[in-house]
Amino acid sequence: MTTDTNTSDAAHPDAAVRVAAFSAYQKFVVGLLAFLQFSIVLDFVIIAPLGAIIMPDLAIGPQRFGEIVSAYAFSAGISGLLAAGFADRFDRKRFLLLFYAGFIAGTTLCALAPNYPLLLGARIVTGLFGGVIGSIVLAIVTDLFPLQMRGRVMGVVQTAFAASQVLGVPAGLYLANAWNWHVTFVAIVLVAAPVSFIIAIYMKPVAAHLALKHDSNAWRHLSGTVMVPSHLLAFAAAALLVTGGYMIMPFSSVYTVNNLGISLNELPTVYFVSGLFTIVTGPLIGRASDAFGHFNTFIFGCALSIVMVLIYTHLGHVSLLVVIAVSVVMFVGIFSRMIPSQVLMSAIPRPPERGSFNALNASMQQISGGVASLVAGIVVTQGADGALQHFDQLGYIIVATTLLSLGLMYFIQRAVAQMPR
Repeated sequence: MTTDTNTSDAAHPDAAVRVAAFSAYQKFVVGLLAFLQFSIVLDFVIIAPLGAIIMPDLAIGPQRFGEIVSAYAFSAGISGLLAAGFADRFDRKRFLLLFYAGFIAGTTLCALAPNYPLLLGARIVTGLFGGVIGSIVLAIVTDLFPLQMRGRVMGVVQTAFAASQVLGVPAGLYLANAWNWHVTFVAIVLVAAPVSFIIAIYMKPVAAHLALKHDSNAWRHLSGTVMVPSHLLAFAAAALLVTGGYMIMPFSSVYTVNNLGISLNELPTVYFVSGLFTIVTGPLIGRASDAFGHFNTFIFGCALSIVMVLIYTHLGHVSLLVVIAVSVVMFVGIFSRMIPSQVLMSAIPRPPERGSFNALNASMQQISGGVASLVAGIVVTQGADGALQHFDQLGYIIVATTLLSLGLMYFIQRAVAQMPR
């Protein structure tokens, strides 16, 4: 098991470095974290495909549905801010278990919610706990793996997003179509509960950071993390990077069914096939990021994302094959931004600040995502035939934020490169 320092993080951040193979325990940790991320991501992404079922069932429009999505994001952002001052003062394993238990409780409330107000409240509870878990996972990865291995680790962990599409979303849609959308959340609880027991029993404590010097005052620790210039750059870049997902994802199923002409019965196929391709490409992108440079991979991802988002948001009635092809290539672009950007940003904080930095970073992403979801709900309207109107305008907004994130990431990679070895 490897515990790196900020010095090793800075060494040749974009060079292909030969590193030792993963140990058996490291492989176990990567697999466990990937499966944990699967349950968290599934709970988040399942809302979008269920939108075509939830909206008519609860008799709500795009704006109300956007509020359901943004409620998770805003509560996760607030939770990240509150947790940031304490994130480095506890064993990361215990911190992870606490928030995972809260996430399972929140998802249970979603399964029981009979109407819009209670579902909104349940998503707030789920976001308070689930939204912080990604930052804890990133802190654990950063503690246990050197920078030169993190591209591969992130590539595997981030396949949780693809696996949720291949396995979770089609299964969730099947359950919702066969019974109702509440059953989908019951299934997520049944998947997540055993994971918490495996973490509690088999995962070793992640507490090496506790031996390092910390500010005993949580507020000073938090403010000290915020005021570092390179940290501020990372927070801004992270906030911009999530804009696209939060703008498009909440309405993807409604757009696919009502604008692109794909039936509800064919919708699981779109998620299954595109997710299957992403499972394969995610680890490959992680390897490419380690081999060819994280920033170079990020540039490629930005260029591909811009092209595919513009194509996707301007599609009319097309065949199922075209929808799948566009979705697959668009996800390649998204992952080619997501994985290398996370690797680069993981190199910025010093070990005593990693938990706080990652919690704040996640908070900025969630708050930005909540704003993006609300804006999308205002921009997009639904016509009498059910088709979404002004959806193409979201594409232009995403292009602008992608270009801004590229500029910020340029300065971030320069800051990482200039760190002392």
